[in-house]
Amino acid sequence: MASKTFYAVIAGVGAGTGRSVALRFSKSYPVVLLARKPESYNDVVAEIKAAGGEAIGISADTADPAAVAAAFATIKKEFPDKKLAAAIYNVGAGRAIKPFLELEPKDFDDSLAGNARGLFNFAKNTLPQLEASVSDAPHPPSLIITGATASVRGSARFAVFAAGKFAVRALGQSLAREYGPKGVHVSHVIVDGVIDIPRTQGYTVNDGKPDGKISADAIADSYWHLHTQHRSGFTQELDLRPYVEKF
Repeated sequence: MASKTFYAVIAGVGAGTGRSVALRFSKSYPVVLLARKPESYNDVVAEIKAAGGEAIGISADTADPAAVAAAFATIKKEFPDKKLAAAIYNVGAGRAIKPFLELEPKDFDDSLAGNARGLFNFAKNTLPQLEASVSDAPHPPSLIITGATASVRGSARFAVFAAGKFAVRALGQSLAREYGPKGVHVSHVIVDGVIDIPRTQGYTVNDGKPDGKISADAIADSYWHLHTQHRSGFTQELDLRPYVEKF
């Protein structure tokens, strides 16, 4: 049964990981889904409601501080008596996959804005709420951040994406060290592999082996595990990859 006192918010909701995370957390909380366009979250909101859960969708670009502040003002109106239990930052941007000399300054700026600045804005709005929930939340209030292979390894042609993802990882580490002692669990998840979502159905990876792509539902289960960890054993960073992935 979903909590009547707490809610969860997921930024970066679409047909893949965001959907699976929203569905998993909706089993225990009302959920707020953030994305730039309504078509990214409308079907997920409907799916959650059809299953008996509670969900609302709000359009917001996390790179825009005013848009994020407006989104959380709307949340306050929709859920005036609820406190924040979990915040998931699942936003990815800046995928200009090009040789370095073909990149433009805008490509670099877009990656930093869409990744790191977005997390900055999201954390500014969620961390005070998460800290306020520490004393009575059912699980340690959590900020969970989606990373990628590019968070720890800059590959050829991935220069700007890696720059943005490295910055997200660094910001997450700093937030974990600042807010962990306050009882807020900040964790970063390195998703090292191709996720099995509609957009990647035609991709052949790991020689086409069964489960050679990462299940979005498996990612969501790992996020729920992070959220429910006891504070005596917080995981700051988690690596996820298929059993056949080379690393």
